[in-house]
Amino acid sequence: MGSDVEVGQGQRARDAGDPRTAHDRAVQRLVASYHAIPAGAPVRLAKKTSNLFRARAATSAPGLDVSGLGGVIGIDPVARTADVQGMCTYEDLVDATVPHGLVPLVVPQLKTITLGGAVTGLGIESTSFRSGLPHESVLEMDVLTGAGEVVTARPEGEHADLFHAFPNSYGTLGYATRLRIELEPVEPWVELRHVRFHDLESLVAVIGDIAASGEHDGVVVDYLDGVVFSATEAYLTLGRRTAAPGPVSDYTGQQVYYRSIQHDSPVPKVDRLTTYDYLWRWDTDWFWCSRAFGAQDPRIRRLWPRRYRRSSFYWKLIALDHRYDIADRLEARKGRPPRERVVQDVEVPLGRTAEFLHWFLREVPIEPIWLCPVQTRGSWPLYPLQPGELYVNVGFWSSVPRDPSDPGHTNRLVEDEVTRLDGHKSLYSDAYYDEETFWRLYGGDDYGGVKQRYDPDSRLLDLYSKAVRRK
Repeated sequence: MGSDVEVGQGQRARDAGDPRTAHDRAVQRLVASYHAIPAGAPVRLAKKTSNLFRARAATSAPGLDVSGLGGVIGIDPVARTADVQGMCTYEDLVDATVPHGLVPLVVPQLKTITLGGAVTGLGIESTSFRSGLPHESVLEMDVLTGAGEVVTARPEGEHADLFHAFPNSYGTLGYATRLRIELEPVEPWVELRHVRFHDLESLVAVIGDIAASGEHDGVVVDYLDGVVFSATEAYLTLGRRTAAPGPVSDYTGQQVYYRSIQHDSPVPKVDRLTTYDYLWRWDTDWFWCSRAFGAQDPRIRRLWPRRYRRSSFYWKLIALDHRYDIADRLEARKGRPPRERVVQDVEVPLGRTAEFLHWFLREVPIEPIWLCPVQTRGSWPLYPLQPGELYVNVGFWSSVPRDPSDPGHTNRLVEDEVTRLDGHKSLYSDAYYDEETFWRLYGGDDYGGVKQRYDPDSRLLDLYSKAVRRK
């Protein structure tokens, strides 16, 4: 008889030929690892990557075994659906669906975002003006709950309460092990029109027109996002799927995508990308954040290995900075105070967007700013945007000089202004709300009952402890 190791390797090899059997065994390992965590110890995923920007308390407790939960179980090209494991990255998911001429309805911008992470923590992209957020294309999902059980949640039925409360719960109600999602057809290429605006009010008006009609100047718009460089220089990028071949641009090398948007002409600047490169156009430079590492300096960029020009590598550099306070040490050597990280995405109603942008440009020294219109297709209690109302996601990711007497001063200003304008803020980064305000904004009336049902012994943190107290 062979060793246990040999037997285990043989079983894994057999499982590899049957994705559903392999998936079932991976779920069994996950559940076993959950029950092995001592009562009272923090429950966290044992994974190497993260797209969260909030620091968390250290722990020595073992993490959940998510090995074998990072792939695509199956694709039905006729029904246009895919069964996907919760830890599958969008990079791997797109690689599996594109050969069928299909992609998820919403593909977040960064390759290492996982499907489960985008559903429990929200995600957005340039199809969100017509397809909402990633969780709105989920048809059903299997969830390991805080009670240590795996249940299948659907929009209707026994676990519909969990299905609707799961988005924006950030692992406090459980972890998705399998999700069945809708897919949509794509063409090989995307044609882009970069339209310049000299005032923000005109830009906002055009966003509303496109969302209502699905076109601009008589041309269909399949993708819509924008960049604000200043109050007098802003752009909307309008994308259209096309099967017509032609020359394409490449922003994975020396050219920087967001700089290609800029121009000073009343005529839109035209560009073309492969669909694959369009989906990941922001990943090469982590939008524009790679400039913080010098990666946009042509002298450095020529020497920077291509395989390291991606968001996952920049995140490792950020993690090193957090661990060793590198940036603050450099600021101190220059005689400057530490900096406050202001890394946020907020949703503001379309009618208040220009007002927010003017306020932000006046009060916060950060540019550029990303814009992404979104219209939800349903009601989601933990992130209660109004169904059918058009919002604009405003993304800003940098730092400002820190106020020594109030380390979170600028972030609090942003929170107050977004709340005043009837908007919402994503919770992947630093949050400073008091507990009463937090639960009023993030579904406290609904959360408690679902939490009690699926995590009766409070094995998992509650949402406030995780998002604000950073436990």
